[in-house]
Amino acid sequence: MFSIRVAISVLFAFFMGLAVAPPAQAQNPPRPNIVYIMSDDMGWKDVGFHGSDIKTPNIDQLASTGAKLEQFYVQSMCTQTRAAMVTGRYPLRYGLQTLVIPAGMTYGLPRDEWLLSQALKEAGYTTAIFGKWHLGHASRDFWPMQRGFDYQYGAQVGEIDYFTHSTGGKMDWFRNNKPLREEGYVTTLIGNDAVRYIGKHDTRKPLFIYLAFTAPHTPYQAPKEYIDRYTNISDVNRRTYAAMITAMDDQIGRVLQALEQRGMRQNTLIIFHSDNGGNHSAHLTGESEVKGSLPADNGPYRGGKGDLYEGGTRVMSLINWPGRIKPGTVVDQMMHVVDYYPTLAGLAGANLAKAKPLDGFDMWPTIAEGKPSPRDEVVYNIELFRGAVRKGDWKLVWRTVLPAKIELFNLAQDPGEKTSLADTNPDKVLVLQKRIMELGGKMEKSMLLSEVFKSVAKGLTGKPPAFPNEDEFYENAD
Repeated sequence: MFSIRVAISVLFAFFMGLAVAPPAQAQNPPRPNIVYIMSDDMGWKDVGFHGSDIKTPNIDQLASTGAKLEQFYVQSMCTQTRAAMVTGRYPLRYGLQTLVIPAGMTYGLPRDEWLLSQALKEAGYTTAIFGKWHLGHASRDFWPMQRGFDYQYGAQVGEIDYFTHSTGGKMDWFRNNKPLREEGYVTTLIGNDAVRYIGKHDTRKPLFIYLAFTAPHTPYQAPKEYIDRYTNISDVNRRTYAAMITAMDDQIGRVLQALEQRGMRQNTLIIFHSDNGGNHSAHLTGESEVKGSLPADNGPYRGGKGDLYEGGTRVMSLINWPGRIKPGTVVDQMMHVVDYYPTLAGLAGANLAKAKPLDGFDMWPTIAEGKPSPRDEVVYNIELFRGAVRKGDWKLVWRTVLPAKIELFNLAQDPGEKTSLADTNPDKVLVLQKRIMELGGKMEKSMLLSEVFKSVAKGLTGKPPAFPNEDEFYENAD
């Protein structure tokens, strides 16, 4: 009798335990691998999915099977955009708001900024950069491997010869902090190295790749077999420019194939955009001299690289993650490159405690669920001599140097910025001017202008890049 009572008690306790036990917790989805692809000086229209005659089948497939971001903004020049992406903060916050870092300068992205690469590495990601850095070269402290990257391959400065891998007569090609001498076309080499790295990656760890192509930045150079694909284009610059973009697209395709072969593609989030609008000015700092017309096409948007108009700052962009982003999605809401820091950190489970106050927003609900964008403002840039801000549909472009100029546009009605409405909307002008003044009062001094003032008298401006311990460095090149 006793044993029966015990048995009944045990069974009763067991079933009661089932009744009150909490439900099993749903497992969080695995953290994605991230491949962040950035082109250089590429026009808004110069992809197939925006109607170009330039062949970009791999980019187009990513766009059609993912999300197109049709109001995606960057800074108007490459150093600024790259800095904004890795910090989640506008360049005016840390002194990189003016132009780029020229080869002869010694400053770089301040070391007290906590970068996306550092946050992801701390969260357990393997981190690698392939291609262009351009966030400081004169001190090794500014280089990628000192800023959160486990692996680095490519160029430190802005412009590079695609066959000699040099700038200003000095080689600018490195692997893991060491100069590297090798033959080949830069775009192909970047793809080759990324494919090799993916092939060796330990898939038990999530992977973050920053794939920063130099194409189609000047000088306009491409292998003959790519140029020959565009005999239908009569303009020499446009023909080579198109060839450079298609060569880049081929390497993107090879990276996608490598991810497939390793069984990584399904859980890999891929981003693609240009660092700024296509170049319409032949004399911007750091550019090669270009004979003939500049080939980039920014579609319906006014201006180009270096401008605060839409053509310099609104770029083609996409994001793709199979099973997590619905194919054919179009996000026609404001998003800025600074938004990727909190968005990717959130998906990766990275801690943002070490980051300075971010200008970016987590855009994942907007991208994946169609929720309204949390962003109602875009700060195009604030400098001593100009500024531009968008609030809702209204955008103010304010040039303060003589002859001063104020332009106000309603981008919903006039995305091409053809007609200024400043004279008929003085109240809106004042509101946006006040915002620009507020931001200007908080901005850091421009490091470029500060260094120019110091260096002009010494005749340093415009010199080739000075890498640390240069003579010894190049004697030990691999």
